[in-house]
Amino acid sequence: MVQPWHLDRVNKPGFLFCSSSHCEVVYFHPEGDCLRKQDVRVRVGLKETEDPVPLCYCFGFTEAMVREEIRATGKCTIPERIAAEIKAGHCACEIRNPQGSCCLGNVRAAVKRAMSAVATSGSVAGLSACAG
Repeated sequence: MVQPWHLDRVNKPGFLFCSSSHCEVVYFHPEGDCLRKQDVRVRVGLKETEDPVPLCYCFGFTEAMVREEIRATGKCTIPERIAAEIKAGHCACEIRNPQGSCCLGNVRAAVKRAMSAVATSGSVAGLSACAG
């Protein structure tokens, strides 16, 4: 997940994920070391405000895909599609997702934000990744 030149830094156990969307730090260690967005190889969805904003690292869903499906159909089936893949044993969130955990919470939050935008403005056109 981290850039190759930082591999030696993450060999020590204890790094944690920073889930704050307003922080450039992706991983931090209680002893003070930290890795920022530019230190990892993938875009970290919770840290991004411009497309493409990744939501699901196993199946490639983005925040733009959520908005587009809602714009086209008035609903979003992406969470159900991901859940079906998880049930079939096809996910690897612990490895692929920078958070190291299931993406469904983030996906459902993105769907909720997009649906809220439609309810209040009638459009998802201007909805950004950080609507909170």
